[in-house]
Amino acid sequence: MVRANGAVSLRELARVVQTSEVTVRRDVRALEAEGLLDRRHGGAVLPGGFTRESGFPHKSHLATAEKTAIAEVAAGLVREGEAVVVGAGTTTQELARRLARVPGLTVVTNSLLVAQALAHANRVEVVMTGGTLRGSNYALVGSGAEQSLQGLRVSRAFLSGSGLTAERGLSTSNMLSASVDRALVQAAAEVVVLADHSKLGTDTMFQTVPTDLITHLVTDDPQGGEDRAGAELQALADQGVQIAIAGPSAPEGGGARREALPEQRRNPLGGGGASALRVAGAVTQVADLGHRRR
Repeated sequence: MVRANGAVSLRELARVVQTSEVTVRRDVRALEAEGLLDRRHGGAVLPGGFTRESGFPHKSHLATAEKTAIAEVAAGLVREGEAVVVGAGTTTQELARRLARVPGLTVVTNSLLVAQALAHANRVEVVMTGGTLRGSNYALVGSGAEQSLQGLRVSRAFLSGSGLTAERGLSTSNMLSASVDRALVQAAAEVVVLADHSKLGTDTMFQTVPTDLITHLVTDDPQGGEDRAGAELQALADQGVQIAIAGPSAPEGGGARREALPEQRRNPLGGGGASALRVAGAVTQVADLGHRRR
């Protein structure tokens, strides 16, 4: 699976081989010792330090529950009448399905999948960039896409990517996609990154958003044993990124249970401080984990 797709999550491996993530994690360590793959937070990649991009059909079946919960939380950041940009990706596609219920919203996107998800939302205006279609992820890229974003200003950009580290920020494996995503960032007052736990600590070839330009990160719970993922979240928080941790969707009308993570985050502005939240339902609040570095 790793050879075919470039990267795979431990949860997906456990599902395919019908065993526990603990067993899969042990096997992945053994394969890493033999030089056959590299471990990453919540998954494994081809050896060599950088992952290559998986195709959309494969990515659409990875971490589906996590992406759904992340999208639900991210949608809560959007208010009636706002204008936002939404980049390409399977997680942003899930977000778009939820943005369809926000009245008076304007969504600018280079993603055919995002536009399709909003096509029948009567109260949402969709503006698409120009550009050349990149079939592997159904996104418009190239100079046409970038030029159509010049002079645009919106409240927020919602972006996904292939990897996220505190040192380098958000990155992706494709140069054309990275270039358009950077143009989307330039159009927004705030940047919200949507990244499931398997992308934490993964570094890919082309930087999209440096850490100091990331306002919010919405991710899922790295599930206990992922110490490195927790360390990456702490490092991101220390650099001023506001982090929301989403859990599985709650039953209709069921609300959400919140409990603090073991380590409290320090608020550099002083006062009582706040912690990131582990959330059992899809509704959360973004924790104040520090000031923005601008």
